[in-house]
Amino acid sequence: MKITKLSIWNINLKSHETYYMAGNKTCDEVESIIISVDTDSGIKGWGECCPIPHYLPAYAKGITPALTEIAPVIIGSDPVGPEALMAKVNKYLQGHPYAKSPLDIALWDITAKVANLPLYKLLGGQKQKDMPLYHSITCIAPDEMVKIAKEKQKEGITQFQVKLGVDNDWRIDTERLIKIREVIDDGFLVYGDWNCGATPLDAIRTSRAVAHLDIMLEQPCVTLSECASVKQATGLPMKLDEGVYDTKTLLEGHEKGIMDVAALKLSKFGGVSAVRYARELCNYFGTKMCIEDTWGSDITTSALLHLGTSCEPSRLLNVCDLSGYVSPRLDKNGPTRKKGKISAPDGIGLGVEPDLDILGKPTVILD
Repeated sequence: MKITKLSIWNINLKSHETYYMAGNKTCDEVESIIISVDTDSGIKGWGECCPIPHYLPAYAKGITPALTEIAPVIIGSDPVGPEALMAKVNKYLQGHPYAKSPLDIALWDITAKVANLPLYKLLGGQKQKDMPLYHSITCIAPDEMVKIAKEKQKEGITQFQVKLGVDNDWRIDTERLIKIREVIDDGFLVYGDWNCGATPLDAIRTSRAVAHLDIMLEQPCVTLSECASVKQATGLPMKLDEGVYDTKTLLEGHEKGIMDVAALKLSKFGGVSAVRYARELCNYFGTKMCIEDTWGSDITTSALLHLGTSCEPSRLLNVCDLSGYVSPRLDKNGPTRKKGKISAPDGIGLGVEPDLDILGKPTVILD
């Protein structure tokens, strides 16, 4: 089997509500890059990457040029067994993991379709069916955030990510965390996420003010050393996100004792292949995992759900139904949340097929 063509689409995904994050970052309407990889056998694989602007070293308009650069390696190659081709791609073009992520996803989609199996069967099997979700609460007025938390708890959500840092006032962030924790049932998870937007001082002041509560912190500061100073000063558990993106940073987070939870984002690591290795390292460390991505629709969501369902249940903290936050849905039959949980598709490959009427004509075709 050989790859004959790579097609690329640019589509805007509209968030159901604007997400406000520290550092004046917002997520409202975001460009997603969709790709299909065609083969001479007629089997097609789908991939997606949707970077949030100003969030990570990634941008949507950088994906097509990177894929164009590596097209000579891709076209004519065997797509089955993704690691082999991705190793060649990585030698040809170093770095740019986010741009390679949709390609890696598409290769896994093809490989599973050739095997006539759901993707999770190739990633370790279905170790759990219904996986827990978290809901991300946009950083707005504290009382408005409380309303969202109460509404989502009624829908079955048991884990709540509370965005912080928009006001640059640690006292308002303290109010957010205290008020939301008060209305969420005991035992359910509440964690405050600064998205690297806090100074150690502000993060410590906020965290000490809520240290008597059941609260987890998420990536308060840019560097892992700064995050370590916050945990040392507060004793609260910590999730790392932006600061862990490869083996080296996972090792550093573990060695510093600040990686109680790690966010394994597909595009941050470079696709299913890289996250699979990161998952095994977290298994060894005993680290809980959030398997997700920056943003995206049904293709990205399906890929992360296959990784999640094949994850050791004791190590999986949550997954994310990214497609549930945005419109349009690329596949109206894609996975959806039910009572705070979600399951991976059972169809072969990724188990989703984008609606070509929604995608329209490809922006770029490489052959």
